[in-house]
Amino acid sequence: MIDLLIKQLFRSRGLMIGLFILFITGVLSIYVGKVFVDDRKQIIELTEKSQEEHLQRHVEYGHGHIGLFLYYVKFGYANDRSPLASLSIGQNDIRQAAQLVNIRNLEEQKNSYELMNPYFQLLGNLDFSFLLIYLFPLIIIALSFNLWSEEKESGRWPLLSVQSDSPNRIIGAKLLLRFAIILSIFFALLAIAILSLDLPLDSSLFIFTCVSVLYICFWFSLSWWMISLGKSSSYNAITLLIAWILLTTILPATANSVVSYIYPVPEAYETTIDSRDGYHVKWDQPKELAIDPFKKLYPEYEQYNHPEDASFSWFWYYAMQHMGDFESREARQAMKEKLHKRNELTKGIGYFLPSVHAQLSMNAVAKTDMTNYLNYLEALESFHEDLRLSFYPEIFEATPIEDQNWQDFKLDYSTDRRDISLLALLPLFLVNVILLGLTYLSYQRSDSL
Repeated sequence: MIDLLIKQLFRSRGLMIGLFILFITGVLSIYVGKVFVDDRKQIIELTEKSQEEHLQRHVEYGHGHIGLFLYYVKFGYANDRSPLASLSIGQNDIRQAAQLVNIRNLEEQKNSYELMNPYFQLLGNLDFSFLLIYLFPLIIIALSFNLWSEEKESGRWPLLSVQSDSPNRIIGAKLLLRFAIILSIFFALLAIAILSLDLPLDSSLFIFTCVSVLYICFWFSLSWWMISLGKSSSYNAITLLIAWILLTTILPATANSVVSYIYPVPEAYETTIDSRDGYHVKWDQPKELAIDPFKKLYPEYEQYNHPEDASFSWFWYYAMQHMGDFESREARQAMKEKLHKRNELTKGIGYFLPSVHAQLSMNAVAKTDMTNYLNYLEALESFHEDLRLSFYPEIFEATPIEDQNWQDFKLDYSTDRRDISLLALLPLFLVNVILLGLTYLSYQRSDSL
């Protein structure tokens, strides 16, 4: 019987073309991911090279006070990438791969990075996760929507019911055959990705694979349940396509709007304004308004003072630069808290939307999610603070530029060391169990009629 089912399946030229297109698109998505990751790698390499040349040039031509020297000199900080980022780009296409910052006010430097074409940002990237979330379900629907209804509409079902003790097993066998074909395409594409992208065979790849397989199982389970209701082919096709539109487009977009409404982030603008005003207005204020709060924050610099009647000193300048960041701390902290709450609410919504949960899980495993970006910003702030505190004594004591070993300053990295728990698989596993249970009940009901 299996041989006959395989022959019937492969006689459908349209379905074979669809499977071929799915495979070719999968290969293309792997190539897109490779190009994207290579571009990010090149950006990091260029940033490292730029920092080295930048420092050499300033050391060679920069003479005078070290405070003036550090006004211009920038230091690189990169967000280390996961190998799986090539399969699930996530939010990496709108986030910086690396950044050069100086020890002045940080807030207005955070969002100063390479310009991106907004048209390409609107289109997004055809990465492997996009293929899994959007295109695999369409092929699954096309392969399975009429497995039972076609037998009824063609008049073959009464004959099958008479000749077979369990005709529903034939439907199950047909579906399992299609499931095996889709999984074969998935694992073939995954093998190509492992070989061409040099992906490590580690726990992250294992969880990524499990999430992908469970998501594929979800669409087969949903299709099987719809088939088991005994409706017409047109009804099954329309209903499954509506489910696809809802789960991949309308409900995720609605969830995003709800999250944005519940947690608006006006603090993003407020942080920038507070930071800029925090140090710009100090040019017209008494120097003590910047120096006294600065000394309270850093009592270890109590011995340094601004020269009396002087209009400028590097001690005052870097103190007021930092106070600009300090005075925006409330808006900055409020913004971070809201972004974390947005992230957690989105994850909570994802427990009820398999497409959202699968995408978030793949992004989390690939370290391309919002959590990774928030961690990078925290690490960037710590990196900037360490730089400031290491250079403040040199600036305040006017240490000669030549006394520093500038060649020791290399590109630094932020590394996301999160471990993704297997509990991330639970929502997709449960929804599959529920759908399979509903399918079983439907077939039981049909057998009793």
